[in-house]
Amino acid sequence: MSEVDVEKQPLLAPEQRGDQRNGSVSSAGQPVTAGPHELPPPYPSINGGVPMVACKVCQNMIDISGKKDQHVVKCTQCNEATPIRNAPPGRKYVRCPCNCLLICKGTSQRIACPRPNCKRIINLAPSPSTPAGGGGPVAPNNVPGMCRVTCAHCHDTFLFNTLNNALARCPHCRKVTSVGPEFARTRAIIFLILGLIVLGVAIGMTCGTYTIAQEKAGMYVVYVAAFIVAVAFLLRSIYYCFMKISFIEGPI
Repeated sequence: MSEVDVEKQPLLAPEQRGDQRNGSVSSAGQPVTAGPHELPPPYPSINGGVPMVACKVCQNMIDISGKKDQHVVKCTQCNEATPIRNAPPGRKYVRCPCNCLLICKGTSQRIACPRPNCKRIINLAPSPSTPAGGGGPVAPNNVPGMCRVTCAHCHDTFLFNTLNNALARCPHCRKVTSVGPEFARTRAIIFLILGLIVLGVAIGMTCGTYTIAQEKAGMYVVYVAAFIVAVAFLLRSIYYCFMKISFIEGPI
């Protein structure tokens, strides 16, 4: 079985899984074909302020309070695992027909279920890409500029169109980052230049019209407004300078 990527351990230990099994169980080693790799739910459902997700096996609602740092949670009804976060970089989730959730290399084409009463050989179908946020329509592979991005905050992956020329908000942690350093650097330089220009104009205007301002109190409002705008531009430049950078893994 050298050509089979055998997963030694399922995501939940035997004592955590219990004895319940959903679906039919085939004879050991029987090959089957699995569809696209399993993805976590896009967002948790909120039930009275309690974050919950639906079990991917029995649809029972699972309370994930205090478990958001975990990659998977166990259903209390069917004792099977459901992912709540993306798999680590270079890995993917696959659910065997016996409902055992496995994690394997992203490039794996065949894996073996480790359950003693299953032992299926699973042929993996190609995994289509999904849009940022998970779920929803499948993103076509020929969308110009669409790339897979690793969030600089939570290190989960999501899809982003680099042609949008905008900041990216991670669908998992909801934090904003720059995709690649160029966008943040360019914006930081633009706001720095604008801030310096407005600051120079404000200083020149203050020095040149100070005697007039002593007679017209309304000029002080203009001075204050000019300096506020200059400071706002400079603060925005600093914001982009220290913004975290999400890196592009490659096209989808």
